[in-house]
Amino acid sequence: MKEHLQTVKTKISKLQSFLGVHKIEQQLHQCQRYIEDLEKDERTKEFDIKMKQNGEIENILSKLVSLESIGEVIVVKTEMNLNKETSLRRKAQVKSQEQSNINNMTMTIERKIEITRREDIIDIICLIDGRVVLVEFYGKVYLLTSDGKLQKQLPILGGAISVTQINQDTIAITYPVEKAIKIFNIADETVIKVLKLDKQCYGLSFSNNSLAVGLSTDEIRIIDMEGNTLRSMQVQCEPSYINLCYCNKRVIYCERNMKAIYCIDESGKQIWQYKQDLTGPHGLCIDTYGNTIVVDYKTHKIRVISKDGQDSKVLISKEYGLMYPQLICFKHNESSGFICGYNGTYLAKFNLSFE
Repeated sequence: MKEHLQTVKTKISKLQSFLGVHKIEQQLHQCQRYIEDLEKDERTKEFDIKMKQNGEIENILSKLVSLESIGEVIVVKTEMNLNKETSLRRKAQVKSQEQSNINNMTMTIERKIEITRREDIIDIICLIDGRVVLVEFYGKVYLLTSDGKLQKQLPILGGAISVTQINQDTIAITYPVEKAIKIFNIADETVIKVLKLDKQCYGLSFSNNSLAVGLSTDEIRIIDMEGNTLRSMQVQCEPSYINLCYCNKRVIYCERNMKAIYCIDESGKQIWQYKQDLTGPHGLCIDTYGNTIVVDYKTHKIRVISKDGQDSKVLISKEYGLMYPQLICFKHNESSGFICGYNGTYLAKFNLSFE
């Protein structure tokens, strides 16, 4: 573990380093529990065994048949101090707490790309390889390079609304009119599966081999990759305006009319809600540490809400030149992403730091 620690501290990215240290912490915790159990066991008592031999060897040998004893065996038992060192575990926890603190977060705009052709963009995601997928409102789906430049239009027909990534080459897209989710392979540009639903479907997010989808009649449903319902949660919002993120068995969604962000568990129980300082919440994403980054387009601000929903901080305001931001996507392994302006007027690439 000490050798592994040196590797994760010096040779890989911050996120990989954090995950590596977290894994070591878990291993260390298991070892510590084992040692703590041993302390209650006879195996960790220190024994000092001494034997005192009788000097009359000849007499002993001559009387061997009737011999009852050749001396004494003395056992002295004392407690052992195992001297457990858990500093690594403490350091990992401190680092995690520091980096997840929204007060340490800073967002900077790397570049802004003006788009002359105005389109009603309804959703945006960053793919694992850095490329970007844009979805028009009930329209076309576009693939952009990691620099935000148009690469091509994906050959998918129908009125798309929301998109999420399944794996390296696979995305899923909702089609409300068709009451369907289409699974699309980007590499060979084919629809490989269609999940038919009984209601119109809107917002979409993938996690833990399941899809969270916002449906009509105020419902968010968790389904498997065959379209079977795993869980159903009733929510108080207008589903056609749902922007949602599904992560760590939680669903975080935006309700524009209520001007609020809600966080619920898989049973539908509300964990927290955030309504302060929001006038036009729209797009949202989750950062590496579970904090929620929200686009508030009416105030021209990008705001981060802490993982527990108790605190918030403005990361970007209109002084940065991002007027009416609408959507946001985040690439975890690089702590960067894109902000999309209202009606697709611009794309702005941002970087997020946690220092």
